[in-house]
Parts: sequence; C-alpha cells; structure tokens
Amino acid sequence: MSQWIEVSIQTTHEAADLVAEIMRAAGANNGVVIEDPVLINTLRNSGTWELCDIPEQENTEVVTITAYYPEDEELQPRLTQIDEDLTNLETRIGKCRFGNTCFRTVSEQDWANEWKQYFHVTHIGRTLVIKPTWEKYTSKAGEHIIEIDPGMAFGTGTHHTTCMCMERLEKVLRPDMEVFDVGTGSGILAIAAAKLGAKTVKAVDIDATAVRVAIENIAGNELTEKISVQQGDLLHGTEGKADIIIANIIADIIIMLLQDIPGKLKSGGIFLASGIIEERQNDVSAAASKVGLCVEAVDAKGGWVVMQMRKED
Repeated sequence: MSQWIEVSIQTTHEAADLVAEIMRAAGANNGVVIEDPVLINTLRNSGTWELCDIPEQENTEVVTITAYYPEDEELQPRLTQIDEDLTNLETRIGKCRFGNTCFRTVSEQDWANEWKQYFHVTHIGRTLVIKPTWEKYTSKAGEHIIEIDPGMAFGTGTHHTTCMCMERLEKVLRPDMEVFDVGTGSGILAIAAAKLGAKTVKAVDIDATAVRVAIENIAGNELTEKISVQQGDLLHGTEGKADIIIANIIADIIIMLLQDIPGKLKSGGIFLASGIIEERQNDVSAAASKVGLCVEAVDAKGGWVVMQMRKED
C-alpha cells in the first residue's frame, strides 16, 4: 500500500486560502483539507449540516491546512517549494504561520479514514444532498442523493469550490445536456450533473487513483450507463462537444485549459470554472476574453469564486 506524507500548516484566516493554493500548486493533486474553526462553528449552528459529535471549536484564530504528498523522489523538492512560497507570502502580507510545519507518514487506508471525522451529510442548493457512504439518511421528496466515499480523491462537496459548482449546475443544467467534467476527483460533480438530468457525462482526471475512486462512486450511485471516466490530461482525448464543461481545479490550470474550451463547447455552451481564489479572478477573466468566452456570472464564497462563461456565437 502506498505511503504518503501528511503536511499540516497552521495559519491565519487572512492567509488560509493563499496557503492552500501554495500547497495545491506544489502537487497536492488530491486536494487539501482546510480546518477552519469559525466555519465549523457556523455550520454547527446553521442546522444545514449534520455534524454528529464534532464539538464547538474554542480556538478560532488558527486555521489548519493539510495536504498529502507521495513519499517519493519528488517529496523534498515539493517541501522546499512550499517553504519558499510561504516565506515569499510572509514578505508580502506579514505573518502567516503559527509554529512549525507538522509531518506524519500515513498509508492510503489511513488517509481515507481521516475524512470520516469531518465529512457528514451536507445539503447543497435546493435539491442536492451529499451523503457519505458510511452514514444513514432518509431522503425527502425532490432531493437528489449523492453517495460519496472520497477515498484518496478530491471532492466531498463541503469545500466552497465544489459547493458553488454544484449550486451553479443546479441553475444552468437542463435535461438531455451533455457534460464534460475535467479533473473529476471523486466524481462528485459528474454525479451531480447526472442526477440533475444530464444525458451523458464524460469525466476525466490525470490521476489514476482519482479515476478509480470516481468509477467506484459512480457505480455506487448506479450511474455507470450515464457517466464515463477516463484517465487523461485536461480535455485531451475527449471526443465530441459538450453543452456544459466543468473544471474545479486552480486558476493557473484553468487559464491553460481555456484555449481548448471553445473547440469543445457547443454553440451557446457554458464553461463553469472553479477552484479560483478571488485574487486571480481578473486573470481568468482576461484569459477567457482572449478565446472568445464571455463571463456572465460569478459567485464568491470564502475567498473563492466560480465563474460561469458562455461561448459567444
């Protein structure tokens, strides 16, 4: 079984998203865990998330960002890059680290089980409900239940980027649309699209583990006939054109992907781009304009944005 290094950094609320971006850019392809005590307390008191036995958080000043990296020859360069980027960040904005960076060796199975402490039934938008496979939930009329076991793949629906993508999908997706999901991770957005009525969904991820996890989650939701999954680099290898393309990645990869989007969208098609920190919104907008995509809606939450773009006829 693969060995991974868990890297945890304690930071401020102001720097949390920037630190998370640094850790993702260093190669945390399976995403990052953001433990924000303020967010946990807010959700505990909102009545929208069944938090079970998670206690009220007392130290609300410190946010913990955790990422996982394979224990291979690339590990030390990754850690060096993170340290250099954090030092540069502190030069720009001031203190962004509390104490030393913490390291822990974990197996693939250990990592998967860590999620179960934080991932519970979550309601998103008007009709979507994310349910971990290990929890029970009685569905209500009109709800779309998505059963997920994220394993080693990014995407539980609780992070702002995934949540906002699903909310926007609920607004724009119409029956019989064809959808591409780029960087599918756990497959959660592909499953949401299918549950909301998409005719077909093509899901792609560069990571073999994510592809395996997505296939398992899709099968668990009985959507194998609607959703196909393949290992690939962004849109390379996908055939045909889509009514909607989703990419919940990071700003730099979104900008790189944009050059291929118009050729893969049908006339009037929509591109939903997420995983973008607010500071990079203008960069993504400029790149979209250059390839003939019009930004027609932007949702923001917790320092992140999802951008809805349309292919101009």
